[in-house]
Parts: sequence; C-alpha cells; structure tokens
Amino acid sequence: MNLSQWLDRIEQLHPKSIDMGLERIGAVAGRLGIKRPARRVITVGGTNGKGSTVAFIEAIGRAAGWRVGAYTSPHLLAYNERIRIDGVDADDAMIVAAFEAIEAARGDTPLTYFEYGTLAALWLFQRADLDLAVLEVGLGGRLDATNVVDPDVAAITTVDVDHQDYLGEGREAIGHEKAGIARAWKPLVLGDEDPPSSVLRHAYAIAAKTLRFGCDFFVDLPGATGSEPDDSHAVAARQWRWREVGHRIELPLPRLAGQMQLRNAAVAIAALRALDKSPPDRAVVQGVADARIRGRLQRFDRNGVEVVVDVGHNPQAAHALADWLAATPIAGKTHAVYAALVDKDVVGVVSALAARVDHWHLAGLLAHAPRGVTVAEFAPRLAGTAGEAGARHDTVADALAAALTAASPGDRVLVFGSFHTAAEALTVLEAAPAMPAS
Repeated sequence: MNLSQWLDRIEQLHPKSIDMGLERIGAVAGRLGIKRPARRVITVGGTNGKGSTVAFIEAIGRAAGWRVGAYTSPHLLAYNERIRIDGVDADDAMIVAAFEAIEAARGDTPLTYFEYGTLAALWLFQRADLDLAVLEVGLGGRLDATNVVDPDVAAITTVDVDHQDYLGEGREAIGHEKAGIARAWKPLVLGDEDPPSSVLRHAYAIAAKTLRFGCDFFVDLPGATGSEPDDSHAVAARQWRWREVGHRIELPLPRLAGQMQLRNAAVAIAALRALDKSPPDRAVVQGVADARIRGRLQRFDRNGVEVVVDVGHNPQAAHALADWLAATPIAGKTHAVYAALVDKDVVGVVSALAARVDHWHLAGLLAHAPRGVTVAEFAPRLAGTAGEAGARHDTVADALAAALTAASPGDRVLVFGSFHTAAEALTVLEAAPAMPAS
C-alpha cells in the first residue's frame, strides 16, 4: 500500500478516533524495540503555542549543529509534515516502512490513527541517530501517546479551557492532565505566569524542577513596563531579550508574528537550557530568527488586501489574535472568515474578536466529519454574538473568495478557526501566483 492507502486503513482500525491511554501503545512500542528516540528528548504540551514552541526548539537545536527530530500534529497540507528529521519532512517510503513495522508488531492490539503516527515517528527517530527529539503532545498529556517516552525536559506552554470532553472542566482539571508529561527530578518549564495549582502540586509531588515564565526566566522588550510586554511593544521593538538569573541573550524578533511568539520562544530557550547540554547563545540567536511554521499569522497580499491565516481555534487563541489585530492596525476594514469544529467554544471565540472585526463570513467544514459540520449547523451556534449575521458559505474556499471580493485595498481578511480552516485557505492561497507577504 502507498501512504494514502495506509492512512485510509489506519483511520478505520480503531472504533474510536480518540482513545487515550498508554497501555496499548506501550505494548506495541515494546514489541517494536522502541526505547529512546534520541539522546535527549523534550516533550511539549499545552493548550496553545505547542507547534510554535517545537519549531523554535528544532531551529535552535539545528543551529547548534545537532541532528534533531520533531514530531507534531495535526498537519496542515500533508501527513509528512508530522515527522521531520534534520529539518526535512519524512518521505512517503519512510512512513510506509514504519507503518509496516507497526502492523507486524501490533498483533491484535487496536491502535488509533494518532497512536500509529506516534509510533511511526518514534520508530524512525530511533533509527536516525538523533541528538534531540522534540515531541508535541496531541491531547492533554498524562494519557497522550507521546507520554510513552520519558522526556529529559517537559514544557507546558499554556493551560486554558479546550477539549473538555476528554480533559475535564476548568483549568485545574486540564492542568492535572497536562502536568502528566513531567517526570520526577526532571525540569518542567511552564509558560504560564499563573499556572493552575494542579500543575504546581504535581510538580512538587514528584520533585520536578519547575521553571516558570515571569519567575525563573523573562522576556524584556525596549520601552515595555511590567512583566508582560504587550503586542504594541513587540511590533515597535527590533529586538528583545531572554533573561534568567545570571544570564541574558539579546535576540532578534522572530519572523513568526505576535507577542505570543516571544513567550513561545522564551519557553523553547528555557527548555533547551534545562538540558544537561544546552546550545550556545549564537545558536539561540540564529534559531529564533530561522524558526518557521505555517498557519500562524501567516500573511499574504492579494491586490492590496492583506490575508492573514491562523490556526487559532479556542478563546485563548482568539484573545491573542485580537491583541495582534489591535497592535497592527490598518486603514481599512477587517473581514473574518471563520469555520470551527463542532466541539469548540465558538461564542467565546467570536466574543474575543468582536471588537476587531467589521464583517464576518462563516463557512462549513463538512468534509471533515464527524467533528466538521455544515454552515447551516454551525451558524446558529453564534446566536447573540457579532457573528450571527455573518454571510454563510458552504466551504472555506467560498468564504475566502467572497471576503476578498468584498474587501478593498487596505483591508484585511483574517482566516481562522481550526487547522482544517487554515489548511483549506492555504490550499487556495499557495496555489495562486502572488507570493506571501511573510
């Protein structure tokens, strides 16, 4: 079977799309002989910012001359994006070989789509002679498939409300699940200035060495006051400083836009410096400048209209988007193209952005069932919000085309709501001849 056929097959092998727990994947990993995917391992969990943090860690590690493997999810346009070795996506043949090995080893043990992918990444990493493996948690942490590996350093970018059906209600319950990636006596890096007490309790109970943003490491911007420099300072500044007691690094602004990326970069630097072997400062500088990831405030120009694509899909991410919009004003109007999955807090998302959006275009994601729905099912959930009167479109491509038609030079079109929303928009935008603005 080719990769496409394999992906179709593994989607059908388990009766549930999500079935959290480590027993099944641990058993198959043992049969595959998977032990350590690299000489050092960093696991990155959190509600938002995981993918960007992995990108910073990967870029800094490679700038230090290390051989780095990165496992992320979900992908945007191609499954191969999930597994990178030394900066290159795994090719179809590599992933197929991994799937064949997993199939031979699993016997009658059912595995989910995500468990197959995680095992494939670990199997390939173990054979690649890596200095560092960076693993992005898929969902939660304690029972996530990536937690089958003991990391040398664990990082939790943020804790906020999302995936309540699986992780529980409220930050405390969700924090408990995310804290499960920490290991006894090992460093745990926290990107929240005020993390849930459940995270701190767990870290204390297992004697994990906790490193907290705003307490043990800091972000400094020229002209900013207080511990939390805002987006307006990030836009105005040409450089920033990462700082801990006794050490500081002067850095260029990342190419990745938004103040939240400074926090993500700061978490990445703290995680790398918590290893038994940390990268030199010159590699940190180069890696912060080099880090790239699609679908994070990714900008295009279309005949004088700025199009911004972001994977943000929960209220915390929407607030970050609103902050960025406020800090980067335009002369014209802002048009939003919004499509969300059925289990998301769409009211919270729209409320966070309402003051920054002039016109709404709603789209369906029916092609991504069972969590994707038609616009006729999606739109009524926005009753009482600024988005309820938005124009309705069957697909993201239709909504984007309508928004671009309605927009004038100097306007902005913001496309967001899920990885599927971003992927459909990028498929259209990257196929067009115009080059991305950034």
